[in-house]
Amino acid sequence: MSTDLGARLSARMTNMEREQTFPDSEPRDAATIMLIDRATDRPKVLLGRRHHGHKFMPGKFVFPGGRIEALDRAMSAVSELHPGTERKLLERVPAPSPEFARGVALAAVREMAEETGLLLGVQRDEPPASPGEIWTEFAKARIHPDLGNIHFIARAITPPRRPKRFDTRFFTCDATSIAHKIEGVVGPDSELVELVWLPLDEATELDMPTITSVVLEELEARVEAGMAHDLPVPFYYMQDSRFLRELL
Repeated sequence: MSTDLGARLSARMTNMEREQTFPDSEPRDAATIMLIDRATDRPKVLLGRRHHGHKFMPGKFVFPGGRIEALDRAMSAVSELHPGTERKLLERVPAPSPEFARGVALAAVREMAEETGLLLGVQRDEPPASPGEIWTEFAKARIHPDLGNIHFIARAITPPRRPKRFDTRFFTCDATSIAHKIEGVVGPDSELVELVWLPLDEATELDMPTITSVVLEELEARVEAGMAHDLPVPFYYMQDSRFLRELL
């Protein structure tokens, strides 16, 4: 795989993705999980198709995710982040703290539950301590998030002067982390209208944002490299109208 994915990302961007005519704003911290099934020789990844009625990325295939909420830092977990993962999450962050790092990872787990109904973690006899909202579903099912199984794959900041800007952390964990499913979350009237499992090399052929396809390549490279927590994490951001790729 080419090491100059920053240049490749710039080359792939559509005219709409390049448009920078909106008032500038600060990116909001966000997180997403690329759920991967490595049970066969061709690993598969889970993607969801957004409702066509959405103003933001209508009909696109994306990873379940969203912005960080205040309650995410307060959710309990059966294990904490690997030290290597935590260290990389705190690089290039204005106010780094272990609470911020775990909050980002837990936000990805919560968003997965909200958008797909899939609860990731470990089921125990006793429920986890839940701070409320969607986390109550984890308590009902007695599912404890397992942060030690989460890998940090990439970080990307939306270019300036776009309608919505996010500083997104892309995580992955294995499909064996699915401990419970809430039925009826995905459907024709939901944020995600369908979920698909596709081999990594086929997934990039779907209609998806450019950064999604590039991060899929990063995930494939991470799988080939052995998925160690201490592997470098690429960080994408725009400068002088082109994307740069640095390693954290």
